[in-house]
Amino acid sequence: MSINNYDGDTFVAFLDISGFKELMRNEKEALKALDKLYQYGYEILRDQSNECRVEGIFVSDSGILFVRRNSQILGNNSESLRSLLIKIKMINERMRESDFMLTTSIAYGKFKYEEKIEFEGMEKNPIYGYAYLSAFLDNEKGKPKIQPGQCRILKKNLPNDVTETLKQSQDNDDVYRMIKERDGDNQHYYYYWMVDKPDEIERFEQNYKDAYKLKYAGILKALKGGIH
Repeated sequence: MSINNYDGDTFVAFLDISGFKELMRNEKEALKALDKLYQYGYEILRDQSNECRVEGIFVSDSGILFVRRNSQILGNNSESLRSLLIKIKMINERMRESDFMLTTSIAYGKFKYEEKIEFEGMEKNPIYGYAYLSAFLDNEKGKPKIQPGQCRILKKNLPNDVTETLKQSQDNDDVYRMIKERDGDNQHYYYYWMVDKPDEIERFEQNYKDAYKLKYAGILKALKGGIH
């Protein structure tokens, strides 16, 4: 899937395979995770219309998705974000079916992709811009730390029309109704791709917290058991 050069304001998502360093202890599992990410990314992004087209670059255990907007929808930021979130949901669902999880951070701003061939046999694809850097740093070092399976949108630099759309989320389509703020985090909106209805979000959050409590309890049990 070749990608043409792009230079403009758009939404960019940085997604990463959760726990990949741990997976690398098992070469077979690590290769499987990479294979699935590349396969699903290619299949999901392959067939699209030219409006709000989502394109992607996959490198190692990560993916960079961006919306290539044509002149007719340049001002429709809400539709651009919606298109990106739909693809993110599809990739996450497919990875989940294969027992792998992703983390996804989304930012809006300047993004530039330029394909360059340095010389025969070596290819370099520079990626620049505020949106890419912000999404990458949020995924790697953002606070609070992003957790497996989460997809979140940085509030900083969001276009006004998107912010207004989010304020009216109950009146919007199914995608925007799945975007909520979380207590203790004033930097992000969270996209709940894993549920089908807004009233399922609270239940999911509780189940997620319970899962972490069980993980902690398991570690504590191992510590108490020592080598016995």
